[in-house]
Amino acid sequence: MIIVYIIGSLLILLLLIAAFMKKTYTVAVETIINRPGEVVFDYVSQLKNQVNYSVWLLADPHVKTQYKGKDGTVGFIASWQSNKRNVGEGEQEITHITPGDRYDVEIRFEKPFKATSQAYTKTLSIDGNSTRVVNVFLSSTPFPICIGIPFIKQMLKKDMKKNLANLKEILEQ
Repeated sequence: MIIVYIIGSLLILLLLIAAFMKKTYTVAVETIINRPGEVVFDYVSQLKNQVNYSVWLLADPHVKTQYKGKDGTVGFIASWQSNKRNVGEGEQEITHITPGDRYDVEIRFEKPFKATSQAYTKTLSIDGNSTRVVNVFLSSTPFPICIGIPFIKQMLKKDMKKNLANLKEILEQ
C-alpha cells in the first residue's frame, strides 16, 4: 500500500511540475561553413537538398518524398512518408524567404504524432569565403507531455547539429 502512495505522490508531483513548465521551446544550432554565403544559401534554401544531409531523411533509405511547387520559393511543399517511427510522415512548406539571408518553414507532422512547428535557417556571410549557418526550431508541447521538453530539446539539438555537420561536409567538398 505504501508503494501505491509513493507512486501516486510522484505522479502528482510530475503533473504539478508539468503544469508550471513552459509549453513552448526553441532549439538553435549553428556552424561555420567555408563557402561563400550565396553558395550556402542557394543550397540550403532548396528543400529537395535535405535528402542529402537531414539525419531524419537519411535514417530511412526507402523514405518516400514528394514535392509541390517551385523549390526555393514561398509555397513550396516537401513531404515525406516512412514506416520508420523516427522518420514518420509529414510535410514542410516554405512560408517566407529573404533571398541570400533566411528562409522560414512550417513543419506539419502527421506520424508518429500530429503537430505543427516552425523553423528557419539563416545564413550570415562572415567574409567572402565563410558563412555562419543558424538553424532554429520553434515548437510547443501540450500538458502533461511538456514534462519531456528538456529531453526533446536535447534530442533535437543533437540531430540538428548532425544535420549541420552533414551539410558542412557536403558544401566543403
